[in-house]
Amino acid sequence: MVEAATSVLSGWESFYVIVGSSGAALIGLQFVVIVLIADVRVDTGSDEGIAAFGTPTVVHFGSALAVSAFMSAPWGGLSGVRVALGLVALAGIGFVLRALIRARQQKAYKPVLEDWIWHTVLPLTAYSMILIAMILARLHTLGAFFTVAIAALGLLFIGIHNAWDTVVWIVINSKPGLRDGKEE
Repeated sequence: MVEAATSVLSGWESFYVIVGSSGAALIGLQFVVIVLIADVRVDTGSDEGIAAFGTPTVVHFGSALAVSAFMSAPWGGLSGVRVALGLVALAGIGFVLRALIRARQQKAYKPVLEDWIWHTVLPLTAYSMILIAMILARLHTLGAFFTVAIAALGLLFIGIHNAWDTVVWIVINSKPGLRDGKEE
């Protein structure tokens, strides 16, 4: 069993180097963007918008990085990786639910359907996929690992979409003419 789990994990090494490196680089890029837009004047009402929409993006990138690290670690068997990924999934689900509450309470922006899908439904789906895959990993290890890979890649794409969406919103709302569809 230990040898089988180790051989299945070793086949994913390159994939998780790419996903983990991407997650880490995108976290760094988020910090750079926040610093660059710190002087941009946007009527956000408070830090509620950042807590509801910005911080979860960094968490999703961090989760992709954590999943990659755990899937690349030299585990002695399947139990350790299952527990580690299960904890990432539970923490992610909890964080998304907390972000959902913050998004509903903040007043800077009225989320539309696309926002609920990208900021709540898709992340909950990704974290749930990881949790379910780890519960079922003993029954079908390879299928579970493919599911985790899809979820980790999904978290990267969710983060990229949400980061882009946030930056575009800030740019448009920092210039009154852009909000109205005409540049001043």
